[in-house]
Amino acid sequence: MSQLQTQFKQQVVPALKEKFGYKSVAQVPALKSVTVNVGYGRHNKDKAYIDNVENTLRRITGQKPVHNLARKSISNFKIREKADIGMSVTLRGEMMYEFLYRFVHLVLPRVRDFRGISKKAFDRQGNYSLGIKESIAFPEVNVDTSEKIHGLQVVITTSAKNKEEGLALLELLGFPFKQES
Repeated sequence: MSQLQTQFKQQVVPALKEKFGYKSVAQVPALKSVTVNVGYGRHNKDKAYIDNVENTLRRITGQKPVHNLARKSISNFKIREKADIGMSVTLRGEMMYEFLYRFVHLVLPRVRDFRGISKKAFDRQGNYSLGIKESIAFPEVNVDTSEKIHGLQVVITTSAKNKEEGLALLELLGFPFKQES
């Protein structure tokens, strides 16, 4: 079991049960999945760029990324229906906890001018979405071999029912949120 998963079971679950008055462990919000996503944008015809993104995602997550296709044509963005427009990896279970532990303790502190993550990026169901401008913050990505630097988006899906439960869950897991002044 990963360190974050152990922390969740031993510290977070009892704290959330006490804070929200849950009677059962099954009521406590938990992490469901983490999705790491990269959109190509204007680079969707550049094979070298797509290969670079795929290698980066593979190194960061340990899984092969899935190519995402456009659902409909958008002429203003020069996108055709079923065109390859991005990649994503969905992590669950042990790999999800390992990724989140590395993300919180290694990657976020390496982000340039990092002062904490915003508490405003929660949706109504308590899921959290966060974008990173440069993938070189990950220790698995070598700056010398990576020709083109790209950003990525991390979406943390929880079983929380609202923003407050999702925020409490991620705070107890050690996510470095900005302190409101």
